[in-house]
Amino acid sequence: MLPLIKGFLKQTLIDWEGKIASEIFLPGCNFRCPICHSAHLVINPNTLESIPFYSVRDFVREQKKWIDGVVICGGEPCIHREIESLCSEFKQLELGVKIDTNGSFPEVLESLLDKRLVDFVSMDIKAPIDDTYRAIAGVDVDLAAIGKSIALLQKGEVDHEFRTTVCSFFLDKSDILNIAKTIDGARKYVLQEFKGGTCLDPTLNSYQSFSRDELKELAIQCAEYVESCYVRGESPAQARTKQPTQPPKTAEKNNEGS
Repeated sequence: MLPLIKGFLKQTLIDWEGKIASEIFLPGCNFRCPICHSAHLVINPNTLESIPFYSVRDFVREQKKWIDGVVICGGEPCIHREIESLCSEFKQLELGVKIDTNGSFPEVLESLLDKRLVDFVSMDIKAPIDDTYRAIAGVDVDLAAIGKSIALLQKGEVDHEFRTTVCSFFLDKSDILNIAKTIDGARKYVLQEFKGGTCLDPTLNSYQSFSRDELKELAIQCAEYVESCYVRGESPAQARTKQPTQPPKTAEKNNEGS
C-alpha cells in the first residue's frame, strides 16, 4: 500500500535547491498552523481528487533524463505509515528523494535516514522550543520530539536544511535568533517571507509581516550561529556564512636586551 497523492507538480526549480524535481503532495497533517497555505490538504483532503501513483511513476520514469528527483511534501508526509514504501519506489527508479517535514515524528525520520531512503530533508522549525511553538503550530506539540529530529539531522550525513516562515504576528526578531542558537552549527538555515492570502486562519490573510530587507538583516545576525543563512528566493551565493572564530592574538616576544 502507498499513501494517497492529492497533488502533483511535474516540474519545480525552487523546491529543491540546485535540482530540477517533480513534487507530490500528501494529505493530512497533525499540526494546524494558522499561517498554513495548504488548508485544503490539511482540513479537507477527501474533497480533493486522488492522483494514481502509477501516473506519477510513469511520468518521472519517462523524464529521468530531465529531472533529478522527487520532493514529497504535504500536509505532513510522516503521518503516513506507507511513507517508506513510497520513498523506496522512487529510489528504485534511481531518483533522488527530498522530504519536507515538521519534525514531529523523529522515529519515522530516523528510519528513513537509516534506510537511506531520502537524500535531502527540509525541516520546518516553527518557533523557539518553548510554549510559542504550540501557539504557532495550533496544537499541543511534543517539543522533545522536535528536538530529537533536529539532533538526528545535525548528527547525520544526509543533506538538510532548517527553515522558518517568519510571521511577526507570532515571532519577533529575538525569537528567530533563539531558533538559530538552538540549531547552532547547522549547515543551512532558511528564512521564509510570510505572505497572506490563503492562510488557514483567514484573519491573517491581509497581515503585513517583516519586509525582505528586514529578513536579510536578520539573516546576517543568524549567521553568527549557523554555517549558512539566507532568505528564500535569494541565490546560494547571497547566503550569509558563519565567520570562523579567530584565535586570540599572542603577544610577540620582545627579544630586546637579550
